Amino acid sequence: MKIPVIRQLFQNSTPENLEATLTVLEAFCEFRGVSEKEIDVAGEMITNICGALEVHENVKAGALEKDALNAFGQKVMGSIDRH
Repeated sequence: MKIPVIRQLFQNSTPENLEATLTVLEAFCEFRGVSEKEIDVAGEMITNICGALEVHENVKAGALEKDALNAFGQKVMGSIDRH
């Protein structure tokens, strides 16, 4: 997860475009010939896209962009700390 990447995705992509990209990346990860390294890269991209989608949702609900980005970062870090 990289907050600057999530910010760029949020600022430059519609939720619809992010959803379409997410669908493609998820399908890519299911191909038999995909290596672990490729899956790791796609997984990082999927995390960033999901973050941007969540920021879109929070901003639409009235949050400031900065607060929505920080909330997602804290959510992910909290999830990592629990494992």
